[in-house]
Amino acid sequence: MAIISIIFPLIFMVLLGYVLTRVGFFNKEHITGISRFTFYVSIPAFLFINMLAAPLAQSIDPFALLAFYLPVLLVFSIGYRINRLFSPIALQGRDASAVFALGASYSNTVLVGLPIIIAALGPAMMGQVFMIITFHSATLFALTFILAARAQPQGFSWRRFARSMVLNPVVMSIGLGILVNALSIHLGQQLDEGLALLAKPALACALFVLGANLSFYRIGEHWRLALMASGLKIILLPALVYIMAQFVFELTTSSTAMLVLLSASPLGVNAYLIATELKQHESTLGSTVVLSTLLSVFSFSLWLTLLI
Repeated sequence: MAIISIIFPLIFMVLLGYVLTRVGFFNKEHITGISRFTFYVSIPAFLFINMLAAPLAQSIDPFALLAFYLPVLLVFSIGYRINRLFSPIALQGRDASAVFALGASYSNTVLVGLPIIIAALGPAMMGQVFMIITFHSATLFALTFILAARAQPQGFSWRRFARSMVLNPVVMSIGLGILVNALSIHLGQQLDEGLALLAKPALACALFVLGANLSFYRIGEHWRLALMASGLKIILLPALVYIMAQFVFELTTSSTAMLVLLSASPLGVNAYLIATELKQHESTLGSTVVLSTLLSVFSFSLWLTLLI
C-alpha cells in the first residue's frame, strides 16, 4: 500500500481544520462546540460499537500491553531525569519534571493513532488498540499527579482522580462496549444503525479538531525543551516499543505495527491541559504539541515504510 494513500487523507483533514480556523471561518467557540460533539458523542459511539464487535479473547493480550507500557514508563522516567538535568532551575522541580515526562511519553491515541492504524491496518486490530487506550491516560496522568503532588500544596486526591477517569467518555464507552460484548447483549438493528451513523464522522471530526486546535498553539520560548520532548516522544518511544514487540515478546507483525504506530503518535493535547492545571511547562508542552504533530508526519512515514 502506498504510504501517501494512507497519510494524505489524514493530513488533508488536519490542514483543513487548521486553515479554516486560522482564516477565521471558525473561531474558538465554534471549535469548542465541534470538539464537544466529537469527544463526548461521536468518538464514544465509535469506540463503543467497535469494542462491541471486537473478539474479546483476541483483544486481551498481556504481552502487547507490556510491549507498549514498559517503554512508555521507561521514556517517562528518562524525560523526568532529563528535565531535572537540563531545564532552567525554575523548572527543575518534581512537579515540572513530572509534566515534562508526561510531554515526552503521552500519545495522541484517539485523534491521531486511531485514524493512522485504521487507514494502515484496517479495523481488525481495534480490540487491542482500545485495550491500550483504556489504560493510557489513567496510567500516565496518575503517575504525573502523584509525582507532582510531592511539590504541590494541595496534594493528590485519589477519589477525584478515580472519578475523572471513570467518567472519561473514552474509558466509559470502551468499558460499556466490553461489558455488553461479554454479556452478549443485542442492541437491536435500529439502535445499531443509529450508533453507526453517529460514529461515522468520529475520525474525520477528530482530525479536523486537531488541526483547528493547532492554530491556537504557538512555539514558545522553551522550544529547545519542546524539541527534546518531541524527540523522546516520536523517535525513542516507538523505537523501544518496536524492540520490545518484535524481539522481546515476538508479537505478530500486525500487533507490532499497531503498537509502534500508536506509540509514534504525537503528544496529546490533554498533556498540555495537565501542564496548565499544574502551572508547569505550559509553554514547553504547548510547543511540543505543535512540533511533535508536525514531525510525526515524517516519523509515521518511516514506520509505515518499515512495517506495512
